[in-house]
Amino acid sequence: MHNAVPSRLKIPETFPRRGLALLGAICLGLGGVAVYLQSRSPSLTPSTPADTAVIPTLKTVTALGRLEPTGDIIKLTASTSTQENRIQQLLVKEGDRVQTGQTIAILDNRDRLQAALAKAQEDVRVAQTSLDQVKAGAKSGDIAAQSAKVNQLEAQWQGEEAAQIATINRLEAQQKTERAAQIATIDRIKAQWQGDRASQTAAISRLEAEATNAEAEYERYRQLSNSGAVSQSLFDTKRLSLDTSREQVAEAQANLERINHTAQEQIAEAQANLEKINSTLTQHLQEAEANLERIRRTGAQQVREAASQLDSIAEVRPVDVQLAQAEVDRARAAAQQAQADLDQASVRSPQDGVVLAIHTRAGEAIDSAGIVELGQTQQMYAVAEVYQSDIHQVQLGQTAEVTSEALPQTLRGTVERIDNQVQRQTVVNTDPSQNIDARVVEVHIPLDPASSQQAAQFTNLQVEVKIEL
Repeated sequence: MHNAVPSRLKIPETFPRRGLALLGAICLGLGGVAVYLQSRSPSLTPSTPADTAVIPTLKTVTALGRLEPTGDIIKLTASTSTQENRIQQLLVKEGDRVQTGQTIAILDNRDRLQAALAKAQEDVRVAQTSLDQVKAGAKSGDIAAQSAKVNQLEAQWQGEEAAQIATINRLEAQQKTERAAQIATIDRIKAQWQGDRASQTAAISRLEAEATNAEAEYERYRQLSNSGAVSQSLFDTKRLSLDTSREQVAEAQANLERINHTAQEQIAEAQANLEKINSTLTQHLQEAEANLERIRRTGAQQVREAASQLDSIAEVRPVDVQLAQAEVDRARAAAQQAQADLDQASVRSPQDGVVLAIHTRAGEAIDSAGIVELGQTQQMYAVAEVYQSDIHQVQLGQTAEVTSEALPQTLRGTVERIDNQVQRQTVVNTDPSQNIDARVVEVHIPLDPASSQQAAQFTNLQVEVKIEL
């Protein structure tokens, strides 16, 4: 087949053959492009039912997440006033379990603060000595005599109080003993009554059975007597036996009534004695407690009066005592401040937990991130960032599987809490092409004990969470 050129198009003979070849190649290329575009155009390709996409039913929701310990991760640091210091001694390492109040680190200013505390305590001793000297300016003889009287009154007060307390304890013990004995008597009477009643009831049942047999025997012999089959004397014997059985039943029932009546009277009498014991000893206890209160009130009043008289005897000016006391108070306040400063030189753990990370080591200035990070890793959580488009499928109680290349095995847990706030995605995929500025809801999943143990050393590990729907 030739590529015919229309007759009206005259190609000069001088047109080079190379130009004709190039023109043919261009035409073939344009034709191929047209065929390719036609094959790629959806409008030109008829659709078939097989091309219709079938959306599968989702059985899981998968999301990226992270591992966290229960509660918040604490970044432990020194107080603001000591953050310029360096760490003299670090007492923990990563992975150590610590307890509340345990010393984590010691700052390099501890020795200086200990010396400052010793000086402040010495200042307190000097100020107290000065106060004692001011107070000693009174008449020593009168003060000693009045002090002895105060001591005597206090000793007398304490002795009477102790004696009265002993009396109260004795009455309480007596009441407890007598009540226990009387309650035991009541229980014994009840037990005996129950035994006698059961025995008598059994005897009544036996006699009633015998009476029933005697009555049946009597009826049989009565019929035989009426027909002349037995003698009158034998019939009379059977009637006598029936009467005797009935009398025995009545007597046994009367004995049962007597047993019940006697036991009830004994129990009532014992309970009355118990009430009497409670009432009498309670009254004695109340009187003893009233006496104790009177002794305390009177003794306190006598001691106060004697102490007041002792104060009046002293010949020290109140202003001098107040000034000396103020010096003591100032020195004590300084000592307390020195003790507080020394306490800040020891950084202690505020809770039980595990050392997750160390930011500052011995010899280093305290890092801006603190000294160590603490977490309670005995219960680990997986926090999944579920896309807001999928969160409606997640429910409390659903099971979840947590995986990561760093984990030796799959972890398992149950959905416990779904946050109420939509936020930006913080955990992103390692593939940059899949990272988007997504809106997510955090789902908190406590891991089971075995999984928590496996995840304890992987705080903040990025994981993939698959929630079963």
